[in-house]
Amino acid sequence: MENTTVEKQYSKKWQTRFAFYNEFGGPNTPAHKAAFKNLSFLNRILIQSNFIAFFFGLIYFFVLGLWRKNLTLLGIGIAINIVIAFIEAIVDAMLPEYMNLPIALSISYLWAGTANYAYYLKETQNSKSWNPFEGML
Repeated sequence: MENTTVEKQYSKKWQTRFAFYNEFGGPNTPAHKAAFKNLSFLNRILIQSNFIAFFFGLIYFFVLGLWRKNLTLLGIGIAINIVIAFIEAIVDAMLPEYMNLPIALSISYLWAGTANYAYYLKETQNSKSWNPFEGML
């Protein structure tokens, strides 16, 4: 019988990210922080954030198989909105319109900022954690 293990083919972006994490560890390690400072601006963005996850995080995390972390981030986003609504009700005043965009962008960045390392952990260490910030803080 032949050994028919299927190895995933990753895009060049993912290969770059995985190589960086393999060499320097997670975002909370001193080696990662030192190496990250030496990267160019575009490479920092490549390693640190994920464009697709910023705009389509809720769907993208399910596609990547990160459903546990996705549900946690969704819960955090909902909790933030509930707290804001609760504060608005207590104070009997609405947040100014211009605050909606920064809040929405901040919540979107939760997905963008955690996607790369979360996917790395899933693929290399078979992580099944619900913590989207695993190895980051």
